[in-house]
Amino acid sequence: MRVRNGRSISYNLRDDLRNITHPPKGGEPYSMDDNRAVAIVSGGMDSVTLAYLLASEGYGLHLLSMAYGQRHAKEIEYARLCAARLGANFDVVDLSGVGRLLTGSALTTEGVDVPHGHYAAENMAVTVVPNRNSIMLSVAYGVAVSGGAKIVAAGMHAGDHYVYPDCRPSFVRAFDAMQREAVEGFGDESLRLHTPFIDKTKAEIVEIGAALNVPFEDTWSCYEGGEVHCGLCGTCNERKEAFELAGVPDPTVYRDPDHGSTS
Repeated sequence: MRVRNGRSISYNLRDDLRNITHPPKGGEPYSMDDNRAVAIVSGGMDSVTLAYLLASEGYGLHLLSMAYGQRHAKEIEYARLCAARLGANFDVVDLSGVGRLLTGSALTTEGVDVPHGHYAAENMAVTVVPNRNSIMLSVAYGVAVSGGAKIVAAGMHAGDHYVYPDCRPSFVRAFDAMQREAVEGFGDESLRLHTPFIDKTKAEIVEIGAALNVPFEDTWSCYEGGEVHCGLCGTCNERKEAFELAGVPDPTVYRDPDHGSTS
């Protein structure tokens, strides 16, 4: 049990990183033999850490980044950079036609402001893109079946549960069960949905990423999509808090670095 800034983190990093080796540097390719994984990687710190974790476990990676009309589309370039560093296959899936129909979210709709504050605030519901994860995961499963992958991986974590219903453990279990029916008889018979961070806090993900030498400075979280992280929106505040609780230096440049800080 660790206590930082009056908050406790119950976590054993050594248990999570047992038998994990660090990924090679310099973009050396990973084996694609019989251990393939399709992972949804937005370019954010959670999904990039997920990619590094899977690579360190020996998976041959196919990373998918979704372009759904998000105002922070610059995140995709960080996903592309992650794939290049890991020697992974990479594709951007154009879902902009679908995204245009999912109106009302601050992430996709012009004129709807990105709310400032913590994710626990009621106004954060406006950042929900209806059915986003279901749509993305359905695409990823199609790719996985076609490529014979053993897992579809996504980076949902415990901090997402409050706001986003399609990031909760109950959703993951239901979606995995649905896809087993949907692809029965096709692809790898052991194909499953893998969400290793589903019960972990973002601070715990920072600790895992730090142990795997994830270049956090080359990840993007901010929903505003400006030149630098705004430091004000829910995901920026969550990012700051995660580094602070994990005791890991935050390399992020924020427009407002002091907002929400407890230090």
